Amino acid sequence: MKISKSQRNNILFLVVIALLIIPQTRKPIQVFLNKGLALFGPSIESENNRTTIAFEDWQLQDLEGKVVNFKDLENKVIFLNFWATWCPPCIAEMASIHELYNDYKDEVVFLLVSSEKKQIVQKFMEKKGYKFNSYSPLSSYPQDFNISSIPRTFLISKKGEIVIDKSGAANWNSNKVRDKIKELLAQ
Repeated sequence: MKISKSQRNNILFLVVIALLIIPQTRKPIQVFLNKGLALFGPSIESENNRTTIAFEDWQLQDLEGKVVNFKDLENKVIFLNFWATWCPPCIAEMASIHELYNDYKDEVVFLLVSSEKKQIVQKFMEKKGYKFNSYSPLSSYPQDFNISSIPRTFLISKKGEIVIDKSGAANWNSNKVRDKIKELLAQ
């Protein structure tokens, strides 16, 4: 029996749909697709289009229990990322964040914020071999960050200007991001 081109396309379509319905295969496929979308670096806000945030009293706790107050981070370059272990676009961009972290961990404050239980986040970080820390919010995030979806990432200058505001996955290890961080650190 010979299968026509349209029948082959229909079979392929049904296989893809079945793989997306099955939970065990859905997440890896979504992560893979998001990695493709995250090949590009995020857009950088033009200087006259940047929002300046207030360094408010916002308490965050890391995986070891250390508390950080956002208002104490004024005059530092901050990489702020809202994420979750169940979020395919978040997982897709983590490797590029980790590469960026490895090179700038001593100069930039990396705040990766997840509302999930510490045990879940810690297990994910250990499994992936990520060395950066993750934080849990102890209080509501400042109103300057309008978080309606994740991942949501901000690159914030020492003066509190939002230089990058990105919803969705991105390549954070791009030359464009690295050049902007170098520029912000020199200011």
